[in-house]
Amino acid sequence: MISPDLSGAEFRKSSLSGGGNNCVEVATNLPGLVAVRDSKDPSGPGLTFSPAAWSNFLAGIRDGAL
Repeated sequence: MISPDLSGAEFRKSSLSGGGNNCVEVATNLPGLVAVRDSKDPSGPGLTFSPAAWSNFLAGIRDGAL
């Protein structure tokens, strides 16, 4: 499996995080890809999702299904 190139990812934290380093960061600026990483380990591995899968995940959280 080839890992996608995340070097151009612009990661951001939720405004509700309080600015700490104990957060999940998300990058949505990559075409056809949403990248997620742990703010405590920014050079560590990230997870990637299709925009549709990420949208479904967020909808599940908002709806209380997850």
